[in-house]
Order: sequence, then structure tokens, then C-alpha cells
Amino acid sequence: MHNRIRPYAWGSRTAIAELLGAPSPSPHPQAELWIGAHPADSSTLVDERGERSLADLIAQDPIGMLGEPSYSLFGPRLPFLLKVLAADEPLSLQAHPSVEQATRGFAAEETAGVPRTSANRNYRDSSHKPELICALTEFDALCGFREPEATVRLLSALGVPQLDHYLGVLSGQRDEYGTRALFSMVITIPPAKLGPLLADVLSACVEKVRSLTASEFDLEYRTALSLGERYPGDPGVLASLLLNRFVLAPGDALYLPAGNLHAYLHGVGIEIMANSDNVLRGGLTPKHVDVPELMKVLDFSPGDVPVLRGDPVADRHVVYPTPTPEFRLSRLELRGEQREVTHRGPQVLLTIQGEIVATDGKGAEIIVPRGHSVWFAATDGPVWITGNGTVFRATDGLPG
Repeated sequence: MHNRIRPYAWGSRTAIAELLGAPSPSPHPQAELWIGAHPADSSTLVDERGERSLADLIAQDPIGMLGEPSYSLFGPRLPFLLKVLAADEPLSLQAHPSVEQATRGFAAEETAGVPRTSANRNYRDSSHKPELICALTEFDALCGFREPEATVRLLSALGVPQLDHYLGVLSGQRDEYGTRALFSMVITIPPAKLGPLLADVLSACVEKVRSLTASEFDLEYRTALSLGERYPGDPGVLASLLLNRFVLAPGDALYLPAGNLHAYLHGVGIEIMANSDNVLRGGLTPKHVDVPELMKVLDFSPGDVPVLRGDPVADRHVVYPTPTPEFRLSRLELRGEQREVTHRGPQVLLTIQGEIVATDGKGAEIIVPRGHSVWFAATDGPVWITGNGTVFRATDGLPG
């Protein structure tokens, strides 16, 4: 496969370049390597017949490429998109809609005549976008609303009188309704009030970080300071103090269902998602922010978000389970042995370390070195791999 690089400003100049064996640092930031058949940037398949768009090949033979189960459930499109994500700077504070919300929002914007390429467009398709991120390096993220009791402690410890009004909202109703009310107030503070409040909050964060007394929320305060420096006057800086803060070790993963408010802060990871472009932003970005629409899709249920470490399938083979039928991600460590990875639907194998050799049902072999990927259609099985290295495997989430 030949895959596309997205050069967003928050990307790394080294991570993707080094993975691909290209000159490093790269001339421009490289944020995401897209591996799949997204219509905006489809991968191509390279063989003796040349280079052909994977999206076009699926359109020509959807059942043969995807298999009958995937085609019946998702239609003539690859249901997942695999990415290598490399963040040197924070991504926007964002959430993704459910199927029902995406269908309704897309239809409304189509009826209103909002161009699909417009910067003010919220829904670029009618699909939901659940996703999973698996860390390749230490990976920092904000994900989901924290338990209200902990957030009350965090904000109270700052000792900022101007926060008392906001604290009262959550203290009086320590559940999803209180969380919703507090976030709504924070994200809609008028700029004239936000500036002084944010200055006082960040000054208090500085004092906490400088204090010789260890704080329960030292990492959260440092995160707010870092975001405040990058996004001065952005309400998303205050909102970050309401969210769970994660430092993932390599191999750890987070699953983000519809409505989960999150922001990736720094690190390199493997991301897999339903094949959609729908993003509702809430801050930490110069891009379009639609707070009323964001409020419609957010899940305000507070609490811990589980860190997934993979369920063992076999020796050095783990799968990251999610309830999403569009995708399944697994990680395999090969030490010279041969393993069967047949699936009755589509699959992509991406080598992260070392080199593997993949063999299809016709006996054709292909070498897949570090940074490269290989596509197998539903009709290509059985599939075997051997070699020495680390491989991520992306399939649909259907049985078989």
C-alpha cells in the first residue's frame, strides 16, 4: 500500500518520517499517516499492474473486497480508517456524534446548502466516528469528564475566588447534570470575563506547580499552563481542568465512543476509527467551534475512562476490544514463527518494528518492512505471516 500523509500544523517533523525511513526532520510537520480508503485521501495498492486507488477498487467489487457480512452491514465502503498519529502539539478539544446525530446533522446542513468543503461545516458525512488510540510512545491525552468530587477538589485547591460561582454549580449537583451545567458555563464565558478569570486561574496553577508541597493535581495544573501558553484566551484551557488526564505507556489504549470530549496532547500512536470526518470542536483551536452543536452531542457522564492493555488471543498477540462493529485493532509480536491471520472481511497489516512476510491464499508472498502496510481483501485468504517484528492488524469488528 502507498499511504497518504496529512501535514497538519500540530504534527511531528520526525516520527512519521523515521517510521517510513524517510529523511528526518521532514520539511513540514507530518501529523497523520492515513491507511485505508477514505474518499478524501485513499491509499493506493501497488502491484505489477501499477498503482490503483483502494477506494476505486472497493467500488468496483465491494463484495469481493469487503466480504458479504461487511457489505451487508456497512455498504460498499471500507468501514474503518487506520492512522499513525504523531502529535508534537495539542489537537483541538473535540467530540464526535452518534449515528443518529450524524445522520440528522448531515441532512440539515445539506438542506441548508452548506458546502461540504466549508470551514464552518460540522457534518461532512452521515456516519459516526468512534475511535481507539493505542500508544506507540508515551502518549498524553485528555479524555472524558472527571468525577465531580475530584473536580471540586481540583478547583477548590486553586483558591481563586472568581471560581466560587462555578464551583457552586458542581458542588450542589455532583452528577452528569452538574457537569453539563458547569461545562456550559465555562465554554460560554464572555471574553471580557474570561480573560481576567483565566489569568487568575493560571497564576494559581503556577503557584501550585512551584509549591514544595506535592499536589494531587500537579499534572492537570501543568497541562492548563501549557495549553494557556499555546491558546491564550481560549475557554478550552479552563475546560481542560474538568477532564481526565492520561499518560499512556506504549501499548496502552483508550476507546472514545460518541460524545466523549477529548484532546490528544502529545505523542505517537496508532489510531483506528469508523470511516468518518465528523468533528465537533470545543476549543484549543483556531478552527470552527460550534458550541450549541457540540452541547447536543456531548456525553456528560463523569467518571474514570478505562485504559485498555489488550486482551490476549495467543502468545504475544493481543486485541483491543470495543463495542464498535466497524473496526477491531490487534497487536502481534513475531519472533520467527508463522501465524495465521485470516479474516473473512477486509484487513490491513502495518509493520511498526522489524520486518514480516505475508502470504495469501494463492501462495503470493510480500515483504512488509517497518513503516509499510499490506491490504488483504476478503477473498485473499487464508493469510499467513512470519518474520521478526511488531505488527498492528486492522479489520472490521465482525466475527470471523
